[in-house]
Amino acid sequence: MTLAALTQPSDGIMEPGSAFAGTHLLIDIWQASNLTDPEFIQGAFMDAASAAGATVLHAHFHHFTPDFGVSGVLVLAESHMSIHTWPDRHFASIDIYMCGACSPYDALYVLKKAFGGEVTVSAHQRGSTPVPPSE
Repeated sequence: MTLAALTQPSDGIMEPGSAFAGTHLLIDIWQASNLTDPEFIQGAFMDAASAAGATVLHAHFHHFTPDFGVSGVLVLAESHMSIHTWPDRHFASIDIYMCGACSPYDALYVLKKAFGGEVTVSAHQRGSTPVPPSE
């Protein structure tokens, strides 16, 4: 699925009689830029988490020197965001998983602006459980 094709679930309901714990976006970005600077990447992730309405608990971003990629993670009160970059391939793999009222789609748009390139997304509604019947 491309970025333009995404629509955001509005109420956490997958289908009548079913609910889910959170939305998990698996994102590939080709022809990406800004893939070697851990400070830039962490800043983009912090901006994305803020745009999504998420609460950052911990951040760690590691640069594989001298000219290799970055792996990083934000641990969120609402779950997590992570990235692994391959600058030699102009590729980034990003994972955004959020529960509650947060919008991983809002985070995605911030990251698209930060890294550019061609974005593909696989969206998953995790933890699908039946909703008990109303009494």
